[in-house]
Amino acid sequence: MSDKPSEEPSSTPEIPDEVWEQFARDTERDIRGSAPKEPSARARLVTERLRQQEARGELPEGWRTNPAQGAKDRAGRRRRLWAVIGVPLAVAVALVALKPSLLPGDPFGSESDTAAASPLPDETAAPTGAPAATDPETPTLDEPFAGSPALRWADGASGIVPPKATAVGGISEDRVETALELTKKLLVGSNLDPKTVGGERPAAALAVLDPKQPELLDDLNRSLRTPDQDHDPLSMFSRFDPADVRLVGDVIKTRGRMTFKKGDQGGVDVRADYTFVYPVVRTDGSPEVTRTIVRRVLEVELLDPARYVATPGRLNVLHHDRDVGNTACGIYDGYLHPRFPSAEPSGSPATGPTTDPYDRSQELGADGSEPCGTVSRT
Repeated sequence: MSDKPSEEPSSTPEIPDEVWEQFARDTERDIRGSAPKEPSARARLVTERLRQQEARGELPEGWRTNPAQGAKDRAGRRRRLWAVIGVPLAVAVALVALKPSLLPGDPFGSESDTAAASPLPDETAAPTGAPAATDPETPTLDEPFAGSPALRWADGASGIVPPKATAVGGISEDRVETALELTKKLLVGSNLDPKTVGGERPAAALAVLDPKQPELLDDLNRSLRTPDQDHDPLSMFSRFDPADVRLVGDVIKTRGRMTFKKGDQGGVDVRADYTFVYPVVRTDGSPEVTRTIVRRVLEVELLDPARYVATPGRLNVLHHDRDVGNTACGIYDGYLHPRFPSAEPSGSPATGPTTDPYDRSQELGADGSEPCGTVSRT
């Protein structure tokens, strides 16, 4: 047995000296790098200047914060802003895409005639020519005035606008105003009243006429009872056969003007020149729409009952004339008979010239005896 104690191997591995030396150097470097450093003189100067500016309120809010965090916050705010603005904007874009007419004007040039049509101002003088040509659109049940100059005309009685009443030739303003109002009532009752247009007796119009005027009411009543070529109620009234056609909707387009002066018999003389456009369909169920255009020139006088045999508040008719566009020729049953493009023509062949029924610049014939012709447009 040996006298030296036996040496057992250590369970901890030995670390080489060079590793310890490298560890010591790295640790010393890290300690020096992380230790607080005394700021330089320039850094102390800048810091003091910033502190003073902050105290005076000259620095923007949040200047001390982390720039990266500030950028992140700004990006978040932008995302929230777009969330608030973007959704309504997307909805608005979608609506405009579906209906461009929501935009003011016509930026895409896509407005229909109906959307683009603005009402014409009231007519105060004779036109110098026919209305300009319009797009040749076919009238429909939904758009009965498509392709017609009357699209921009006033609706019904709103298109009959008497001038401002003033005293004339010793006649008071009130009496002139009464004459103008009665003339409008006669025009409405003769051409716009649903009962008259529907072929019934034009009671509202007859009620405005003076029953003391010789022969006039007798002739009109006879023409309504037994119409013929010499006794035609269409000379005064616009009527359609309810068994044949009906109006499309309840709008009749109207345009014209009214003037007044002192009459030859000392009363208020009123002259009216108006055109009425009637869109109609057949009563057989066909959806085809056509239009009949009636122009009337009417001269009436409100006489002074103190000087003449006259009924107070009633009109004397001095002259009445009319021109009809798009009605069958040679039929004298007291009704207008519109022509439809798809239907066989009725009545006699047209022998008169082709005219534009919308041309209000020309005077009507002296006695309305021109032969029945055709129209260039309806």
